[in-house]
Amino acid sequence: MPLIRPDEQDPYHLLTSIVVPRPIAWVSTVSADGVGNLAPHSFFSVACAHPPIVSFTSVGAKDTLANVLATGEFTVSVATEALHEQVNASSAPYARDVDEAVALGLETTPSGLVAPPRVAASPAALECRLHSTTELGDSTLVLGEVVAFWVDDDALVDGLPDIDRLRPVSRLGRNQWGRPPEVFALDRPARPPA
Repeated sequence: MPLIRPDEQDPYHLLTSIVVPRPIAWVSTVSADGVGNLAPHSFFSVACAHPPIVSFTSVGAKDTLANVLATGEFTVSVATEALHEQVNASSAPYARDVDEAVALGLETTPSGLVAPPRVAASPAALECRLHSTTELGDSTLVLGEVVAFWVDDDALVDGLPDIDRLRPVSRLGRNQWGRPPEVFALDRPARPPA
């Protein structure tokens, strides 16, 4: 197994092929001029439980980042198996004055506490207000405090979202995507094994 240093090969493709699967934040924003933007970001995770904070990374200075910095708000809709074609299409380099949701014929629905809308067909979404950003080389880490959760009743089992009902897709390496994974249950141990 050869040792590869980041200065010997583009680390982006190695990272995105090793750190898999990656959930997709389908981020909706509105510019200061009122133009909508919808784009997928696969560097996405939970950053804090109390208060609830999620993170996504903008690789480069994209419209999503500009809008979040200008308005301090965004939503994240779950990118689902049924919507994967539209999720992918929304990653195309649209002009700044084009609303991807409108261009792709995606219905959106108003949020409750923030201006950016949610994707109507997505079974779950998060409404977020900007907590902070951190510049990291060619990228910007965006932290957003979740101020509201939306989950379709049909996606719930015992009051919680169920992966078999959400059917989220993920990004893998190169041009590969992942369908919802095979799931197994495993309780966390109450104490170290004897």
